[in-house]
Amino acid sequence: MENIKLNVEGMHCPSCETLIGDELKELYGVTKVKVDHKSGLVDIEFDDSKINKEEIIKTIKKEGYKVRK
Repeated sequence: MENIKLNVEGMHCPSCETLIGDELKELYGVTKVKVDHKSGLVDIEFDDSKINKEEIIKTIKKEGYKVRK
């Protein structure tokens, strides 16, 4: 298991948290997601043998948010 914290720009409300959280939880290999729109942080636990960091970032960007590495 691997754990990453991403700084995500563009989250303004709890609905943003829900949208990002739901999309990430649907990804094969993602086991835990914690999203905080106030701090802009997304904490993700995932199985790196099933999914990689780039796929997770791509999913967040697809929803219209910016990810700072």
